[in-house]
Amino acid sequence: MLKWAVLGLLALLLLIQLVPYGRDHTNPTGGREIAWDSARTEELMRGACMDCHSNETEWPWYSNVAPVSWLVQNDVDEGRRRLNLSTGGADFDEMIETIEEGSMPPWQYKPAHPDARLSDRERQELIRGLRATFGSGGG
Repeated sequence: MLKWAVLGLLALLLLIQLVPYGRDHTNPTGGREIAWDSARTEELMRGACMDCHSNETEWPWYSNVAPVSWLVQNDVDEGRRRLNLSTGGADFDEMIETIEEGSMPPWQYKPAHPDARLSDRERQELIRGLRATFGSGGG
């Protein structure tokens, strides 16, 4: 019985690879170049935020394997929809608030992205850098 269950699961995993969603890993071209206040602010943003909140997503190998590819694609699509720093129009206050409360980066992003696990000190450093980069008016 266990053998058939394992074979069935493997067959299902192979079948779901045929679903096309989650593999369109093209980043939109163009967009604005951000004049970061420091290399450190850019480093913190790239490690914790830019994969989902810019047009500069770095697609890891597992983003090609369903069902994980579906989750990654959804996170990037949703992240870009809510806040895309490549296109501007960021709500600065909301961006700072989500970083302060620790709701960004989200928990599901952190296991595979060690740079996204910001300490309290790094979180404050990032917020200071964002204020210096975008000013009090935001995007």
